[in-house]
Amino acid sequence: SHCCRLPDNVTFEEGALIEPLSVGIHACQRAGVTLGSKVFVSGSGPIGLVNVIVAKMMGAAAVVVTDLSASRLQKAKEVGADFTIQVKNETPQEVASKVESVLGGMPEITVECTGVQTCIQAGIYATRSGGTLVLVGLGPEMVTVPIVNAAVREVDIRGIFRYCNTWPVAIALLASKRINVKPLVTHRFPLEKALEAFETTKRGEGVKVMLKCDPTDQSP
Repeated sequence: SHCCRLPDNVTFEEGALIEPLSVGIHACQRAGVTLGSKVFVSGSGPIGLVNVIVAKMMGAAAVVVTDLSASRLQKAKEVGADFTIQVKNETPQEVASKVESVLGGMPEITVECTGVQTCIQAGIYATRSGGTLVLVGLGPEMVTVPIVNAAVREVDIRGIFRYCNTWPVAIALLASKRINVKPLVTHRFPLEKALEAFETTKRGEGVKVMLKCDPTDQSP
């Protein structure tokens, strides 16, 4: 009952990405992304990227992504982000102001994927009054946040932990080709080069690094 069969038209490589995709589906469902939503995704790692993909699939009109890395922001553009902001030394309030500027208004929904204290703060400041901030990234147990700012503006703060009953949905979306996760894979290695694959990941060079166990199939 806990096994999900992959349809014949879903590759093993796509199957390996069902787990992060499920996180994105759960986050966007909890956030209430719908047709016309303006969405701010904080963090352009694998989880941030799947949230971009899912938010656009669910009808978001505009998605902006922030990150420190220019290369990861470029990947965000490739998977559907409408705007990107490279964060340097800005305060959380300054980041929120930039988000509002590029979107032409404050986002109804913020999906925070880093777990970093300043990013959570920026998420609260950026979200429109009455909007929703979903905490996906897990950082330290205790963080300082502008809770009064969220309270007086009625910003809902929701947490998620991984996913909940979203694997069948993820598989169905992949099988129907409504979602394309293949751009997340930036490096592929045969099994005998596993050490090189792990070192590539450790250096932070890839988004998703794939080990291909079948020596006769090194294609995407």
